[in-house]
Amino acid sequence: MTGPRHVIFGTGAIGMATFDALRRRGETVRLVNRSGRARVSDDVEVVAGDARDAAFCTAVTAGAAVVYQTLNPPYAQWTAQFPALQAGVLAGAEAAGARLVSMENVYMYGRPDGAPLTEDRAYAAHTTKGRLRGAMARDLLAAHREGRVQVAIGRASDYFGPGGGAQSNLGDRVFPAAAAGKTASVLGDPDQPHTYTYVPDIGEGLAVLGEHPDAPGHVWHLPNDPHTRTTRRLVETVYRLAGHRPRLRRVPPSVLRGLALANPTVRELLEMQYQFEEPFIVESALIASKLGARATPLDDALAATLTSYHPR
Repeated sequence: MTGPRHVIFGTGAIGMATFDALRRRGETVRLVNRSGRARVSDDVEVVAGDARDAAFCTAVTAGAAVVYQTLNPPYAQWTAQFPALQAGVLAGAEAAGARLVSMENVYMYGRPDGAPLTEDRAYAAHTTKGRLRGAMARDLLAAHREGRVQVAIGRASDYFGPGGGAQSNLGDRVFPAAAAGKTASVLGDPDQPHTYTYVPDIGEGLAVLGEHPDAPGHVWHLPNDPHTRTTRRLVETVYRLAGHRPRLRRVPPSVLRGLALANPTVRELLEMQYQFEEPFIVESALIASKLGARATPLDDALAATLTSYHPR
């Protein structure tokens, strides 16, 4: 199987944002997911398959110049699925001689302890998912050092934006409520500064990592607005844009613990709540200064996200 220069594994919010960034550049793209279906025009190839199958990944990436890993298995199945998914995509990129651009979060750093997170931060995760993310990142960087494949890693904080959905703290619990003048809910302390990364900026940043000659061999924090605000201030901005008075409540920790008894996804959320209980600032000055990728101003990003929920 040969064809497009760019192959994206995953068609969630991040995969589709990367697809949009590449199409703006006039690039040809193949999408890969389990179903073989995606909301794209008929001229875009969408291939169904299991990325844990290295032979499948090798076939679907043949002829590619850049492979993007934006897969995100169900939260409760990370340990069981994520390493095998990454290994399959890595095998495909290596066989094709393609650059591998991998999407990550910042779980591997652990608690900020009062300091902004930067790319040179040590991996000090105290959580199961954080240690898993650290091990997976080390595997990718080792493959690069060994000369097996060019690897560029992009890391984002908690994301928001079109397609963010229920997984985003600034998603389904906020924007529909703001548009209707009802009460929004968020996890964690809304009065702590918290970096949120805009989904289209993630897609644009990953596209930059796929094309810039200086990207491989490094970890890059994807673009964030440098003026970090509290979650409450961001929610207030959304309500102002929607023309309503802000109404916000925090989901009590006791409620989360109760829900976790029956819901495995909520159970997995509990260990990550430290991110919302203290200042959580993710710096991205490096990708701006070295590769020229900059964040959309927060007010503009929030306005565009609101419009995506309720087109005018």
